Amino acid sequence: MLKTVRAIGLMSGTSADGVDAALVEIKGKGLDCKVDLVAFRKFSFPKDLRELIHKVSTPEYGRVDLICQLNFILGDLFARAAIGVVKKAGYKMADIDLIGSHGQTIYHMPDGKPPSTLQIGESSVIAERTGVTTIADFRTMDMAAGGLGAPLTPFAHYMLFRNKGKGVAVNNIGGISNVTFIPAGGSINDVIAFDTGPGNMLIDSISYIVTKEKVDYDKDGKMANRGEVNEILLNKLMKHPFIKKRPPKSTGREEFGYDTASSVYKLAKRFRLSDEDILATITKFTAKTIAENYRRFILKRNKISEVIICGGGARNPVLIDMISRELKSIRVRTSNSYGFPPETIESIAFAILGYATLKGAPANLPQVTGARKRVVLGKII
Repeated sequence: MLKTVRAIGLMSGTSADGVDAALVEIKGKGLDCKVDLVAFRKFSFPKDLRELIHKVSTPEYGRVDLICQLNFILGDLFARAAIGVVKKAGYKMADIDLIGSHGQTIYHMPDGKPPSTLQIGESSVIAERTGVTTIADFRTMDMAAGGLGAPLTPFAHYMLFRNKGKGVAVNNIGGISNVTFIPAGGSINDVIAFDTGPGNMLIDSISYIVTKEKVDYDKDGKMANRGEVNEILLNKLMKHPFIKKRPPKSTGREEFGYDTASSVYKLAKRFRLSDEDILATITKFTAKTIAENYRRFILKRNKISEVIICGGGARNPVLIDMISRELKSIRVRTSNSYGFPPETIESIAFAILGYATLKGAPANLPQVTGARKRVVLGKII
């Protein structure tokens, strides 16, 4: 009888708002494993820490002493998150077999010479504080094999959502939006996946700007809902080269971060748009980039029967409605319909990736990342 593995996944995304911690039980073998969510908790970062993460993630302010110290600070916070989710589940740390930690991305340069990436949140600290084998630094081996190091979650999306009878698109809307298309009855080698562009990142940054730093996201899309989309600004935004770029492709704060939001805000003010109009237009831009990527790179040769939305963007009903209107006849719903709350999917994914690493199973998809071959991801502490 195969042992049930208890694994924790830890994730902090490009929004740097905190650590998502998921505790799962994994039963079975290979890609046919069954994954059950036992407990989930989000551990929010204080505002000053979030601002520090954003600061060190820019070339102008990314001092090595701050990055060095932040690496250990975040390692301790990730460890506390792991301990906290175990406590919520009513388990003990001795009951846990592994921790998979994505860490906090500081900079990601898939088009650099050479391509490179940096995630911090020291895994040795996590392993020491928890007493649990920790797997981290998942992106680097894919990049060493010639890949973009992202997206990595399609491996987990395939395990959780594949369907013999219909083609599904799993769209994670975190700071960045990425899609995983799984053809009806397709194998893992048939998966298509890539970053589509901004997710919540521009919406959050514009919210922060227009409220004079009082709030850092548009709760329930209420500000955007009060505004009107400006088609002139929207058309200018849609000319961003990343949207038309062919997969494999990966992006991040470097292209759609605060600096971009600030430039968009200044441009919008020249059009004399209200703050609500700016947010409505940016939200529409996010929805339209997702749909446009589907049309360009998936729908020309494939049929999507259903879009499954996960990530923080699933909590924005205005954004979801805009995506639905863009995709028209395709059914759009959240991962709640499959028993996984939208905010849990990415942390669950890194629990699954950690499990694959311990089993010696390659978890990157070369057709997705552009790597030369499949490789085992992560470093085991």
